Amino acid sequence: MDIKTFYNASEDRYADSDALYCRCGHSGVMLPKISLGFWHNFGGNDPYERSRAITHYAFDHGITHFDLANNYGPPYGTAEETMGHLIDDDFRRYRDELFISSKAGYDMWPGPYGNWGSRKYLMASIDQSLKRMHLDYVDLFYSHRYDPETPLEETLQTLVDIVRQGKALYIGISRWPLEALKTAYEYLKAHDCPLLIYQGRINLIDRAPIEEGILDYCREKGIGFISFSPLAQGLLTDRYLNGIPADSRMAKGKFLKKDALGDGRLDMIRQLNEIAAERSEKLAEMALSWILHQKGVTSVLCGASSTAQLEADLKCVHADPFPDDILEKIEKTGTK
Repeated sequence: MDIKTFYNASEDRYADSDALYCRCGHSGVMLPKISLGFWHNFGGNDPYERSRAITHYAFDHGITHFDLANNYGPPYGTAEETMGHLIDDDFRRYRDELFISSKAGYDMWPGPYGNWGSRKYLMASIDQSLKRMHLDYVDLFYSHRYDPETPLEETLQTLVDIVRQGKALYIGISRWPLEALKTAYEYLKAHDCPLLIYQGRINLIDRAPIEEGILDYCREKGIGFISFSPLAQGLLTDRYLNGIPADSRMAKGKFLKKDALGDGRLDMIRQLNEIAAERSEKLAEMALSWILHQKGVTSVLCGASSTAQLEADLKCVHADPFPDDILEKIEKTGTK
């Protein structure tokens, strides 16, 4: 039998909604505290049935937010193509329950118009993304990174126009520096297209948006915040505590290099693991719940290579609060 005709979402998918969802800034949008990222594991080189299983599990457990970008894969564009197949096979009738985002800003095709933040690139990108995903619109479209050469007004006006053309409902920005974020907030507010959310990297190893004042600014202005790479590409798990597994991302060396464990980093991770054990938690669970504990954070983006991994990540939604003594230990560990 063809299982594609038999996916029915769980009737209990919103049973945990009181714990799972968080309001995104000063908006009407409620996002799941754990969102599913498509950066890895959903490209053309990955088994489609595994992608289906992971997204089924996510949606069945209330994860309504799927996060993509035009160049996710590999190869580029294929994560969005996978999303298109998932829409056709499983999720078309649930479209209004889903919150789907995509982005543009990194290299996508050759030549001067396939990168960064020009109107030419962003307009072509949103059209291509919608075609690949078999969608009429995305719920959220991001500028994927700050472009130091293109005038900010050009990038921002393009984002406004994408919303006005009905190709996206909301606008976000990712990895922009604080001063550029301030410009974006004021420009978008003045053009009746408020900035919904900022995507940045916060985890127990990299706390730059906290230290730079970005998270405080988002909270002050009612902008949501979603953290990517919350487990530092697997460093904040038990994966590397006793060496580098042969099948690990670090062993392959493309996105995570072996020197990431140097300069005392491994000792730091082991100390964090000991703190997690004090809380009767796995390191990954504590790492995710610590991010959600930060005031102003709406959601964390979790990748998953299996349903078991996603199941483990969801445990952080019910994690114990962080008492001051544990927070102090974590802070001291992170500054060593």
